[in-house]
Amino acid sequence: MTDKANTTTAPATTTATATATNKSPLAAYDLTHRTAFVTGAASGIGRATAVLLAQAGATVHCADRDEPGLKQTVALIAREGGAAHAHPLDVTDRAALATAVRAAGPLHVMAAVAGIMHTSSVLETRDEDLDRVLAVNFKGVLYACQEAARSMIAAGVPGSIVTMASGAMDTAGPGLLCYSVTKAAVVQLTKTLATEAGRHGIRVNAVAPGWIRTPMTDRHEPAAQEQAEAAMIRHSPLGRVGEAEDIAHAVLHLASDASAFTTGQILRPNGGVAMPW
Repeated sequence: MTDKANTTTAPATTTATATATNKSPLAAYDLTHRTAFVTGAASGIGRATAVLLAQAGATVHCADRDEPGLKQTVALIAREGGAAHAHPLDVTDRAALATAVRAAGPLHVMAAVAGIMHTSSVLETRDEDLDRVLAVNFKGVLYACQEAARSMIAAGVPGSIVTMASGAMDTAGPGLLCYSVTKAAVVQLTKTLATEAGRHGIRVNAVAPGWIRTPMTDRHEPAAQEQAEAAMIRHSPLGRVGEAEDIAHAVLHLASDASAFTTGQILRPNGGVAMPW
């Protein structure tokens, strides 16, 4: 009787094992038939993210106020055989962003990357400085999160929202009050929305990059750029600064099924410059 039971159950076990073995682990990163929306897509991290999501199979809707740069990103995706659409807009314009998200159709992924830098000491910071950075770095992300969540909930899509924080929130850098405060606010937005949207199957996570070589960190003078990067390199155990593609891969991970059990978390691709608990 025991031999008979073993004989009948063995084929089923073998089949199951073969099925599991034949499925590539990379399939979790496949975004085919999914729609992604990326803000700040005209350059830097936003462009790298849009391109990588398209390479993973997503139809990517690219938004930015830099229309020429936006068109270049869309053209780059198209040349590689991907599908992309341009939405020239300012993320501080809630109505324009809402219109673009509706035009994109039900979203599966939102990558809220758009942001600006401002430098001033605490004592020299003016109301207009703080208001401008808050409008882009926090309100722009808030609007993107709200519209993406509404789209996903209405369509019953268990999607992923990825926000862009910064390593600046982990350190006290002189002159970075406006920037670091808004990025810390993005983290709290991310965690709060994760607790509220989880019941709809929506995951919300943030990426907090370290020093990344992008137009935002460009000193526009070779010697100054070399000096700034050298300082960052000295603080990194990996001995280098980051590239926009490093951050795009972090976004892809959080956007994909590879992070299906991850929400409310902060992913820090910073070269080890900061290692918070």
